[in-house]
Amino acid sequence: KCHLEARASMAKTRISQVGDIRNILGEGPVWDVQEQALYWTDVEGRLLWRHRPGDDSFESWRTPGRVGSLALREVGGLVLATEHEFAYFDPDSGNYDPLGQIPEAGTRTRFNDGKVDRQGRFLAGTIDEAMRDPSGALYLLDPVTGTTTLDKDIICSNGPCFSPDGRTLYFTDTLKYVIYAYDYDSNSGQASNRRVFADMRKLGLPGAPDGCTVDAQGYLWNALCTGGTIARYAPDGTLDRTVEMPVSYVSSVMFGGEQLDVLYVTSISAPLLGRPAQELNAGALFSVEGLGVRGLAEPRFGG
Repeated sequence: KCHLEARASMAKTRISQVGDIRNILGEGPVWDVQEQALYWTDVEGRLLWRHRPGDDSFESWRTPGRVGSLALREVGGLVLATEHEFAYFDPDSGNYDPLGQIPEAGTRTRFNDGKVDRQGRFLAGTIDEAMRDPSGALYLLDPVTGTTTLDKDIICSNGPCFSPDGRTLYFTDTLKYVIYAYDYDSNSGQASNRRVFADMRKLGLPGAPDGCTVDAQGYLWNALCTGGTIARYAPDGTLDRTVEMPVSYVSSVMFGGEQLDVLYVTSISAPLLGRPAQELNAGALFSVEGLGVRGLAEPRFGG
């Protein structure tokens, strides 16, 4: 592992490159507390990855299409948000079971980031691949009632995650440089009262907000893609601290490790908006230790 030192406002951190993998578009890290393993997707590489820190192993599976995000299932295996449909996938058997396409199928949108709510529903949003028009939407996959639409007019869906009590949904439209908060009804799975939680331009932060996670104290962590920075926000949206990363194109974050105190960070090696990645280790997986906080175990999809 390559160790690099970084400064944060509240703790000394240690940033390490994990393995020598170079993802084209690393995204959607999810920590499995039962397996003690990290899953993530290389969207453009069409690969799913699993890393077990305990034995330093890495495994990958080729996917039939691009996978924007994934989540753990209660019955075992994964649920995926592929290009235009949700699907079940069993890494052990390789079985892939599509659940039906969303209304956007056939357009230039595709699924991107997603997370499971505290009640076991999977939320995932779509993006306009031209990164221009608000043609994307946010979808909810309920294990009993199927798929519904929660919001529309989105350019680039990213970062859905929930407050510890499940009553606030956070969601990012990356190309609007804004993280939103919604009131979330845990009984119905409906989102309402969308408001700006954090505006990168007003806060003077570099880059665009990408993947997010929430820690045990209810603070939100966000990867600032193209800015090479991880930011932590208080529940009221004020900036708490930042961590500078060794690559510019960071994409998403997830707490893992035995104590859920290691922040894993995925990154991108592909050009973004016409600008190629500059660093030799762009696309690598990183861990950040010494932050002084812990994450929450990710809920599992109920289907």
